[in-house]
Amino acid sequence: MSAPSAILYYVHDPMCSWCWAYWPCWLQLRENLPEAVRWQNLLGGLAPDNDQAMPEKTRRMVQAQWRQIQVTVGTEFNFDFWDQCQPRRDTYKASRAVIVASQHDAEEAMIEAIQKAYYLRAMNPSDPDILADLAAELGLDRSAFLQQLKSTQTETELRRQLALRAKLHVNSFPSLVLQQGSEQIDIAHDYQNYRTSLWEIQNCLKTRLG
Repeated sequence: MSAPSAILYYVHDPMCSWCWAYWPCWLQLRENLPEAVRWQNLLGGLAPDNDQAMPEKTRRMVQAQWRQIQVTVGTEFNFDFWDQCQPRRDTYKASRAVIVASQHDAEEAMIEAIQKAYYLRAMNPSDPDILADLAAELGLDRSAFLQQLKSTQTETELRRQLALRAKLHVNSFPSLVLQQGSEQIDIAHDYQNYRTSLWEIQNCLKTRLG
């Protein structure tokens, strides 16, 4: 088996509704990538820390986006969230939770747990206590998780990933970027067919190999 010669960055946010819609295709794409490509999750940072309640205008905008995704992609959403929770425009805490979980080999499990909590279970992943509950469900120590969530190490790693996202010139989520040496190629993605991205990646590899 040859060593991977390219990296496919999946730039996402665990509380991004379009990322939730794309998640099934992303899993399929990963399973079918050529051996020459290894994939890597990269946190994009949708919304910085914010303790203020989400303004009514923003609430309407986000709910409209959920409905649009339901209609166009067929993704499931639980709108009870908007009555049962106090929404905030804050996804950095959830991103830090993914980083902490990655240190315990639970990155993928945490991403999916946050998405399902937010979109299906009407739970608010902007709350550290909710994130700690999810960590406990994954078998992590709740108290230690809360400490790591606030650690300098976790914040440093978040800033590193955000800086790499900026270097890749990504401003929307989800995004796919294929890096081959010093070359960075934006890869199109289809919310209902992973092969759209796969074909483009394969063509990029063929072009480079000549």
